[in-house]
Amino acid sequence: MKTPNQYLASLPTTIFTIMSQLAVKHGAINLGQGFPDTEGPQDIIQVAEEALRDGRNQYAPLTGLPELREAVAASNRRFYGLEVDPATEVVVTSGATEALAACLMAVVEPGDEVVVIEPLYDTYLPALKLLGAVPRCVRLAPPHWSVPEAELRAAFGPKTKAIMLNSPMNPSGKVFVREELELIAELVREHDAYAICDEVYEHLTFHVKHLPLMTLPGMRERCMRIGSAGKSFSLTGWKVGYVTAPAALASVVAKAHQVMVFATAPNLQRAVAYGLNKDDSYYQGLSTQMKTQRDLLRDGLHRLGFETLPADGSYFIVADISRHAAGRNDVEFARWLVEHAGVATIPVSAFYDPQGDAAPQNLIRFAFCKKPEILQEALKRLEKALS
Repeated sequence: MKTPNQYLASLPTTIFTIMSQLAVKHGAINLGQGFPDTEGPQDIIQVAEEALRDGRNQYAPLTGLPELREAVAASNRRFYGLEVDPATEVVVTSGATEALAACLMAVVEPGDEVVVIEPLYDTYLPALKLLGAVPRCVRLAPPHWSVPEAELRAAFGPKTKAIMLNSPMNPSGKVFVREELELIAELVREHDAYAICDEVYEHLTFHVKHLPLMTLPGMRERCMRIGSAGKSFSLTGWKVGYVTAPAALASVVAKAHQVMVFATAPNLQRAVAYGLNKDDSYYQGLSTQMKTQRDLLRDGLHRLGFETLPADGSYFIVADISRHAAGRNDVEFARWLVEHAGVATIPVSAFYDPQGDAAPQNLIRFAFCKKPEILQEALKRLEKALS
């Protein structure tokens, strides 16, 4: 029998699956997977429920329901001053991961080089390699994850087609500041490239305001900006994403979306449109809630002797295990925590190119998008195991 796709067949079981399976096996608190343990706003859920019964359950338009595209455009204007045509510059997707794939398919061809920034979300490299693109990794160094200008400049070249920018960033919690964005914008313009901007945590920032690359001079026509209802409304299972892009790019993104998915559940689209139009107090409350949970976990980890790295956005905080690892690397220590402390985390080495230079071995990622009482119980378990 002929072999299946060799690259996909060779991919190992992800560490995320492994740690979640171990969490179930050992009855552990799962601070590895990045999803909230509470439901999203009940009024949004009620809108989805009512929309399910309104007789409009057939295929939605390819690029999304008009009310959701209008809500995405209004959100761009309200939060970032971006004027977007909802009819031609917004594409609704089945989650942000599909949006990433569609944006890459829209601009990347075999042999093109794409700059990616490590540590990186784990689907970036497989998506690039399946498209025949060549990733050029630029590594940010802990603890502050500053952009290394010389290395970033060196990663761009004649074959550069795009850069993938994740801000706020998973797993580091970094939010790129204006000076860093200006450097990226300069290089994108200089090399006539595109930017695929993964901004799913745009409303989850704590100290540094999120600034889309698309708002910088010369970037409006080069950026594809990706948002996520799952992250903005704590409804990750809904898998509703949206791409904002100039019309010429959006039309190609839509064609990629057509061959992969075509359309997203219409009742969920109507509910997300309602959610995007919620007033500013909702978004401020979400950020405040996540900051409170971040501080609770961070302060508890400090009491237990872990050093933590700055976390200005997202669901995640990274801790240095050096004081407690007793010679174990991050994967070994994460497994030990599941088995002996009953707390699941993710080793940060999983967020690096396995074919690249050796990844840091002393960092693990905690998700703080959990109820305060769950975080408190996790800290108690850690204290007992480490004492």
